Parts: sequence; C-alpha cells; structure tokens
Amino acid sequence: MPSNAPLAQRLARQRLTRRDVLWFFSAAALSGCAQSPIGGKSILVGMSEAQEKAVDQQVAPQQFSTDLGPIQDSQVNTYVSSVGQRMDKLTHRPNMPYSYRVLNANYVNAYTFPGGAMGVTRGILVELQDEAELAALLGHEMGHVNARHAAQRQGQSMVASVAMAGVGIAASSSEWGGLVAIGGQLGASLLLSGYSRDNEREADALGQEYMVRAGYPASGMTRLHELLVRQQKEQPGMLQTMFSTHPMSVERRDTAQQLASTQYAASLKRDPGRQRFMDSTASLRRIKPTIEACQNGEVAMASKAYDKAEGQFRSALQKTPRDYASNLLMGQCLEAQGKSREALAYANTAKQIYPQEAQAHKLAGALALGLKDPAAAYASLDQYDRMLPGDAGVGFLKGVALEGMGKRQEAARQYAGYLNQQRQGKAAEYAYSRLRGWGYVK
Repeated sequence: MPSNAPLAQRLARQRLTRRDVLWFFSAAALSGCAQSPIGGKSILVGMSEAQEKAVDQQVAPQQFSTDLGPIQDSQVNTYVSSVGQRMDKLTHRPNMPYSYRVLNANYVNAYTFPGGAMGVTRGILVELQDEAELAALLGHEMGHVNARHAAQRQGQSMVASVAMAGVGIAASSSEWGGLVAIGGQLGASLLLSGYSRDNEREADALGQEYMVRAGYPASGMTRLHELLVRQQKEQPGMLQTMFSTHPMSVERRDTAQQLASTQYAASLKRDPGRQRFMDSTASLRRIKPTIEACQNGEVAMASKAYDKAEGQFRSALQKTPRDYASNLLMGQCLEAQGKSREALAYANTAKQIYPQEAQAHKLAGALALGLKDPAAAYASLDQYDRMLPGDAGVGFLKGVALEGMGKRQEAARQYAGYLNQQRQGKAAEYAYSRLRGWGYVK
C-alpha cells in the first residue's frame, strides 16, 4: 500500500500514480443436528433452512456479478431455467427457491448456493452437446442443495468468512494479474471450495436420480463426466475452478456409467434432447470462438503475459464487438499495462452494452481515479453501489473519490462506514488515518 501521508498529498494534487490505482481497485474487491432430506438420516448442520435461503439473498448477487452477470440472451436463460424447473419439483426439497442463470464468465464451471440459486458459466454451456448433459449438470448442483452440503460444511460462519477472506486477499494484492485471474473464480472458489469427494459422489448420485425422474437418459451424467475428464487433459487452466469446487475423478465417471447401465438401464433409450438443446443454445454457440479467445486471454492474464492476453481479447472483440465480457476484460488487460485512458474507453463501452451489470461501473470508477477525475469516479462507483449495495470496498473508494473532490465531510462518512464493516487491512488503516487526521476520531 502507498504510505498514507504521501497518498493524501497526491489525492489533494490529483497526481495519483498507477500503483495507487491498482491498490484502490484491489481494496474494493470483496465480495446442530438436523434430519437429512435424503433418507431421514441425522446430519450435523450449522444453519437452518431459512439461513440457507438468506445466504443466497446476501451472497449470490455479488458472486453472479463477479462472474459478469447473466448473459443478455433471454432465450438461452429461459431455456436453461426450463430444464431446471422440469427437475427441481422432483427433488427431495421441491420447495426451495431454485433459480437458474447462464453467466458471462468464460471459465468452465457451474455452482449453486445453499438455497438453490445456480449459475452456469457460458464457458461450460458451449461445451455441452445435449439437454441430458445440461440436466446432469443442473441435477448435480441440485444434489448439493438437497443433501445440504453447504450447511453441513460451513454453517453460520459462511458469509462472514467469505467476506473477510475476500477483503484480506484483495487488500494484500498489488498486481492486476491476481485480481482478474480467470473470470470470477476467486469468489466462487472461496465460497464453494471444500466439497469432499463423498459430497461429490452423493451429488452425482442424486443428480442422476433427479434427471431420470424427469425423463432424461442416465447416460447424460456419464457423458458430462467424460467431457470434464477430457477437458481436464486438454485445457486444465480453464477447469481450475471447477476442480477446486467439484473434485473430479475418473472414478466418478465410471460410477455414473455403472449406474446408467444397471439401475437406470431402462432410461437409456430416451431422447437426450440434442436437437432441442442445439436449437435453444444456437445464439450462444455462435460466439463460441469469442468465448474461447476470452478463455485464452484470461489464462494469459493469470500468467501476466499481458501482450498475449491483449491479442486474444482483440481477437474476441473482432469476432463480437458488442460482447460485454470481452470489453471488460480488455479494459482490465490494458490497465495492467498502464494504458489507463484506453482501458477506460473499453470500460465505458462495457457500461453502455450492459448498463444493468455492475462490474464495468466499478472498473470505470477505479480507472477514473487514476486519471485524476474523482467526480467521474464517484459517479461510476455510486452507480455500482446502487446496483449492489453493501460492498464495503466500494464505499471506501467512494470516500477516496470524495476526498479527491475536496468533500471531506462526505468522505469521512464513507470511511467511517467502511470501518464499521472492516477493521483490518491497509484500506482500514488509511481510512482511520484520514478520520484521525481530520479530527473525527482521537
């Protein structure tokens, strides 16, 4: 972190360095016993059903935004939701508030929150070949919800521990490569990591049961695992998050195959829904080359190979100029190379393409601070805050912007609000030093 006194002087003179901007952006990155619904066995859980639902409401919007929000393709989102809804009413917990969306993230993964709020990345959806594979993917996530794996694993401390871990990692980072590594995987990994192999086996078994109940062939689960095993060999970088949140093994594939050929053999003659899947996802699959270029660019960014990453993002934008993710990633890549003004242009384009999604507003705000325009920075950050309220880091950045505008009292309120939520780390130290220097605390 830049030292407090020199940073305050640079703010006053509007002479922030690139290191200041990188730090500002990193400081904003956050993000008993019961009866099991499966067979009625006793399980140790740390949250009630109401708390499981509350976790979804509190945490899911932030994570979905970290993964760049639902794709702007209502047909694809409606289709994926219809597959989920066909199955979720046949689960052991049909009254949970299940919801489904395809996310703009390019990495290969799907995940769920304890109450059933599910995200499927566009990176994995374009790799699937039929509706039965999609049903297997969603069914597996339903398995985690129905077995209450998250409740068993982390309990009531989940939200607090995730928020604290996110702040700590962000505040200690000073390199963009660490902040933008492969989509939004940081948040998903922190929240969802820790599923055991036994959890995964149970989710597989439940997912296969649910998809068969819904009229799909059980072989869809086998093909999904075959896809993932193959991708692990061919593109391990893009599966990094999936295998940290969902430990994969050939054994899981073989188990699915064994169940398909024995217990669920009667289902194998069913239609896997390939034509329906292809028709319903055609608009997304048309931009698969764009998604692949973004994947390559994000892997390069994670390795700090910024020239290579920029080339990949330019390739993506040539293919699909109005792609939200490509524009946002290009902005991040350019800022990593010190090209802040060019980066801001891409961030602003991303805002125009998808004004309802928050991440471009945060990026534009951080960039505007570096370009000595605290008023524009505040406007973007305040818009983010309206979309996703409660992000303490964004409140801190708003304080920085207000301080740069000479609005000390309003900046002090933002710093105080930040300190009410976060008492440790460099951002907290800076906020406290300003409040003390201004006489608000002794």
